[in-house]
Amino acid sequence: MKRALVTGGSGAIGGAICSALARCGMHVIVHGHGNPVRAAQLAEAIRADGGSAESVTFDVSRAAPAASALEKILEGGAVQVLVHNAGITADAPMAGMSDAQWSSVIGVSLDGFFNVARPLLLPMLRTRWGRIVAITSVAGIMGNRGQSNYAAAKAGLHGAVKSLAIEVASRGVLVNAVAPGIIASDMSRKAFAEDAIERLVPMGRAGTPEEVASVVAFLCSDEAAYVSGQVLGVNGAMA
Repeated sequence: MKRALVTGGSGAIGGAICSALARCGMHVIVHGHGNPVRAAQLAEAIRADGGSAESVTFDVSRAAPAASALEKILEGGAVQVLVHNAGITADAPMAGMSDAQWSSVIGVSLDGFFNVARPLLLPMLRTRWGRIVAITSVAGIMGNRGQSNYAAAKAGLHGAVKSLAIEVASRGVLVNAVAPGIIASDMSRKAFAEDAIERLVPMGRAGTPEEVASVVAFLCSDEAAYVSGQVLGVNGAMA
């Protein structure tokens, strides 16, 4: 059974990804830092549905705690699927953005990818089969007012994904990014009125977490064996 780690697995999109990978027959390690209780509940729900799951808590933005947590995870064997979904927002116009707002968002999304992917890479490469998917954002493609930190972090992930894909291509490891647009969640409902979504999204609606998860599940499957170094948008034709 392949083992999959989903960072930020306690959120709406992360939870849908965890459930999708569990349905694909993987053992899912549900990561949650801001909401470890929700991560544990999701792992329990997956097990109740007949799947295999556990939960883990650590701060992806801090290299040493992440390395320690991952060392324990690797005691159970290589993690062959990594979905880096962890991310936060701290919006402000750049002229009024604080150092903490900039560094915290970069820390979770971009530094977090490095802090989690690097310790998992060599064990994954030795198995000669792996899937790494970074969940980014349409903001990393288009930019967005008040989100220079968030857009920079997500665009940086696009560069990291494309570079890493080249480095590991000969070892059966695929590396891609999925860039969602406006996805229905508590966060998006607070940020966007219904009429704003209809105006911004050509398809006239928000996407669902499950629509993102289905793309991730495909990229983590054998069927995606010739797809690597790509940024796939799930955004209702926004970009």
